[in-house]
Amino acid sequence: MPENTIPAFLKALEFPAVRTLELDLAVSRDQQLVISHEPWFFAAITTQPGGDTLRPADELQHLLYHLSVEQIQQYDVGLRAHPRFPDQQKLPAFKPTLQQVIDTVRAANPARAASIQWNIEIKSNPKWDGIRTPPVDSFAQLVVRFLQQNQLVAQTAVQSFDVRALQAVHRLDPSIRLVLLVENIKSVDDNLADLGFVPAVYSPSHVLVDPELVRRCHQQGMQVIPWTVNETDAMQRLVGMGVDGIITDYPNRVPQ
Repeated sequence: MPENTIPAFLKALEFPAVRTLELDLAVSRDQQLVISHEPWFFAAITTQPGGDTLRPADELQHLLYHLSVEQIQQYDVGLRAHPRFPDQQKLPAFKPTLQQVIDTVRAANPARAASIQWNIEIKSNPKWDGIRTPPVDSFAQLVVRFLQQNQLVAQTAVQSFDVRALQAVHRLDPSIRLVLLVENIKSVDDNLADLGFVPAVYSPSHVLVDPELVRRCHQQGMQVIPWTVNETDAMQRLVGMGVDGIITDYPNRVPQ
């Protein structure tokens, strides 16, 4: 299914192994939380409102932060094949708001919605503040307010590569579970020193995980949930190391 779209989340719920829905957040011009892997339209999968394809050179002229939700949802992100996912179905799809996804999941499968966990990523970067995304403190406030208003604090973890975002959420509501995303080769202790506290989850690229990393994280009281684990041999290797979960694009491969 097209990434970060309503059909994708509903499809994921069909797999019993899926206990958490993972998604990425951007912010629209009208201050709504929009689900998108990047805070712009990715040219390879985007059809513009008039029907034209989007050129890679023009991506940054289509920032979500500069568009209203109404404008954003006139773009299609499902009809063109994603170059990295040849098995993806082609179907009309738009970038939904977080509210639309929550409401749709709750309506489609109330029992599953009551137990499913959410892992939402604040896609922020110091270079993007006020340009491609809101200033990080404002971004964090939007997320925390949304979780509180939708009674989702107990079901949600907030993740980010940007330690500033996690620090801001931690200040606003210390009860929210936080996930430190990691793709650097620094030690666990060095990354925790950058963050300034111990989060609930340490989430490194799966290629960085070894038994010592798992042992060190568990010793500090953190779960280890690596990303993005798409091959079954890697899944098996990580489970053997004692990780607490995996993030994958292919829940259909988990039973294997």
